[in-house]
Amino acid sequence: MKAIIAIDSLKGSLSSLQAGDAIREGILRVYKDAVVQVRPLADGGEGTVEALTIGMGGELQTVTVTGPLGEKAEAQYGILADGVTAIVEMSAAAGITMVPDEKRNPLYTTTYGVGEMIRDAIRKGCRHFIVGIGGSATNDGGVGMLQALGFGLLDESGRQVSFGAQGLQELKSITDDNVIPELKTAPSASHVT
Repeated sequence: MKAIIAIDSLKGSLSSLQAGDAIREGILRVYKDAVVQVRPLADGGEGTVEALTIGMGGELQTVTVTGPLGEKAEAQYGILADGVTAIVEMSAAAGITMVPDEKRNPLYTTTYGVGEMIRDAIRKGCRHFIVGIGGSATNDGGVGMLQALGFGLLDESGRQVSFGAQGLQELKSITDDNVIPELKTAPSASHVT
């Protein structure tokens, strides 16, 4: 018997590869001579970086970022073998599983850490991005991400707006005076939903 296992992650409990390995183990208990291959799979949320990066022969990167509630968090993204394509998932830096139930309020959660991952990838030479936007705890319209890249999203007093969706109602102007210069050489972005 031959089998290929490709299963999405089980949110908050098993990654795609862990779930696939568990299924593989079950098959091999029954069919001792089976040939079973496990391949990563994701839907744009949790597990997308691992699935695409490993599946395409890339390398995982770990960076300390600002989590959805403003605390420091470790996040992973991938750089593909071409050295210029980064795989980023919002859920790694701003994911719903990073926020306790009692604090799940998109008025106060930010995408700032997503921008920090993108900035790190840009500094490592990436100019093309695949961004998985599933599994997010945020609804700030990408304001935090843009702030991390150096955009000024300013209130009427010229200060950066607050983290979270609450910052959207404070927004009066956007500036690019402090945008990281490498963004000028990052011509494309793709979105996975």
